[in-house]
This record gives sequence, structure tokens and C-alpha cells, in this order.
Amino acid sequence: MSWSFETDSDFQAQLDWIDTFTREEIEPLDLVFRGPGDPWDPASPAARAMAPLKQIAKDKRLWACHLGPELGGQGYGQVKLGLMNEILGRSRFGPSVFGCQAPDSGNAEILAHFGTPQQKKKFLQPLLDGNIASCYSMTEPQAGADPAEFECIATRDGDSWVINGEKWFASHARFSEFLLVMVVTNPDVPIHQGASIILVEKDTPGMEILRNSAVGPYVEQGDGVHGYLRFTDCRVPAENLLGEEGQGFLVAQTRLGGGRVHHAMRSVGVLKKAMDMMCERVLSRTTKGERLADKQLTQEKIADTYTQILQYRLHVLYTAWLIDKYKEYNREVRKEIAAIKAATPKVLQEVIYRVMHLHGSLGMSDEVPLMNMWANIPELGVVDGPSEVHKITVARTVLRDYEAAPGLFPTYHTPALREKAMAKYGHFLD
Repeated sequence: MSWSFETDSDFQAQLDWIDTFTREEIEPLDLVFRGPGDPWDPASPAARAMAPLKQIAKDKRLWACHLGPELGGQGYGQVKLGLMNEILGRSRFGPSVFGCQAPDSGNAEILAHFGTPQQKKKFLQPLLDGNIASCYSMTEPQAGADPAEFECIATRDGDSWVINGEKWFASHARFSEFLLVMVVTNPDVPIHQGASIILVEKDTPGMEILRNSAVGPYVEQGDGVHGYLRFTDCRVPAENLLGEEGQGFLVAQTRLGGGRVHHAMRSVGVLKKAMDMMCERVLSRTTKGERLADKQLTQEKIADTYTQILQYRLHVLYTAWLIDKYKEYNREVRKEIAAIKAATPKVLQEVIYRVMHLHGSLGMSDEVPLMNMWANIPELGVVDGPSEVHKITVARTVLRDYEAAPGLFPTYHTPALREKAMAKYGHFLD
């Protein structure tokens, strides 16, 4: 029987290097480049600053570690990726410097599995090299993430697909070389049999970005990275269909399962960073004649925070371990992915609020990063499906392992159980 919570010494040395590199070289980028698209836009000033850092990650053989060696990565399993990502999550630039940023990481996997040789040559290698950006466009303004309400449709016309409809929150669309668009190709069957994914190149006639939204309040409205798209008789070649017609959700699963885990992995980094701030602050601040760290209510907050983070982190790593074990997204794996996805905004909300509260007015100001952390929490309760949907998945999967009681009373009804127990052991009372 093998059961261990240890990391092998060689990989731990790599993690220690990643931690130092992230703190000293990557986190300062957050203080200089503050535009919504800076970590992902190849044309942003931040791209020039990141270029030498990316090369260092490549030289260290730590670039795009989620991909197999045939695609230029290291083929790391999810546990190793989890241990890396909980460090990279300290900075919004971290994943980009190491070539594992969303949505490009998942889009690369789709192209690798389903793209044509020409598409791989034109888009996949530049994407893997970090030279271009991509977009995954699924949600719609009237439907959110509910596929049963999707209305964006693609109709086959000779050797082309013609797309009509709207898409919402198409992240990074404005600076992407291509978009992977989920469309309805057969409205006469259930959506999970009638949806497909089509590759649409930028500047394709008929594709229009109506506006770009940002997460949170930005001074310049329309300067965000989440596009509101309209397709009007947008014609793309038939070979731009990725996978078989009607298999859009099967194709999408190539990226969505791993993406949800990686959100959680990076959230561990955010939580640990917040915990660091909390502990330094309570040891540094004095009120009512004693340090905050010496007050029992503060100690309770620290204890609760430490416990919550550790529980959440171990759940994330357990889920990663399951993926590595089964090599597929089976029912057990999907249950745990849904569970950590639903837990993510809740643990962030509770931990970051405590940290902000212990900082007092400073915690609410723009002079520490806590308000930025706080503003990002609601997004994590919505992206890749709202938390409620994931909780339903967990509950339904858990209930499959149980049965209803056969009689009027439950199987744990004490009178009936005591009667059986007395028949088995009651004679000892004599």
C-alpha cells in the first residue's frame, strides 16, 4: 500500500526555484502592468517584459508542463501541475510566464487532438510558443452557460459553415488570432447531440465585436477583454469543424475538466498569499495595548484560515491525484472536480474577508492587493459553470451510492437496531 504526502526531492527543488522566481521576478509585473489584458495580449507592453522570463522557464524545462513532450511540454500529471500552479497563482502573470495560461492551454489541447495539419501549423505551434492568443467562445447573452438555451447556429452550405447569432464574454477575443466557437449545428436534437465547435479566424467577415467588458470597475469602460460578439452570415471553411458534427461537448471536455482543476490550483496560491499578509499584519499592528496576534479572536481567525486552506488544498490535490490515476474524467473524477469548483469562491470569500478585516481601512484601500483579490471572487463562482450547477452534480453523484429505506422508518431507526443488538448480545446482561 502506497500512501504519501511528500514531494520527491528533485521536484521539490524545482518548486522551490519556481517559488523564488515567482516572488522576485513575476509578481513585480502586477505592479507595473495593470491593464485588463496585459498578461495575455501579445501586443501589450507586458509581453516584452515577460519575454526573457518565458525563455528562462523554457530553459529550465518548465514551459507548458501540462502538454506532452510531442507538443513541447513535459507531460506532467495533474498533481505536479497542482503543486506548480498553487505557486503561479500568486500572480496573474504567473501562468503566462510558464506557458499554461487560460484559455490558451485548453485551446491548444483541442487543436492538438482535433485540428487539421494545416491548422496545427498555422495556429498550434505559435500558440504553444506563446506568440499568439486564442479565445474559447461558448456562453451567450440570453443563456449564460446553459447550453439548452443556445441560439448561435451554424448551417452547412456547400464547403462552408455559415454562423449566425451572438456570443457573450468571449475572453480575449479582441487580441486572439482565432476563436473556438460553440454553435448549434442541429437544432432538432438535444443540445448535447446537436452542438459543434468551429474554428473562426480573426477578421473573418461577418464576425463583429460589439464591445469588450471587464471584470470589476475599470475607469475606461469598454477596455476589458471579454467580448460581446455578433456573427452575421459569417462563412468559414467546412474543415474548421473540430471533431465530428454534434460532438462539441465531447470536444470541449478536452479542456473544461482540466481548466476547472487549474482554476482551483491557482486559487490555492491566492489563499496562501492572503494568509501571508494576514500573519505579517497581525504581528506588526498594535491596538488596545497589545499586538493583534495576541488577541484570541485574531487567533481564532488565523486557526480557521489555516484549516480551511489546508482542507481545500488537499481536496484539490486529491482531485488531481484521481485524474492521474484514472487518466480520464470518469464519474468519480467529475464529482471531485465539481466539488472543488463549487468550494472555490466560498473559501476565497471567507479567507479574504478575514484578511481584509484584520487590515482595517488599509485592507479596503488600493495600497494593498486585497480589494483586487476580493473583486475576482464572484467571477470564480460563475466561470466554467455557476457553483449551483456543480453542487447539483456532486449531490446527484453522491446519491447514486445510496438507496431509500425499504420500510416506514430509516435503516438506522434505533428501536429496530436495538432489538437486533439485544438478540445478538443481550444474553450478556444476564
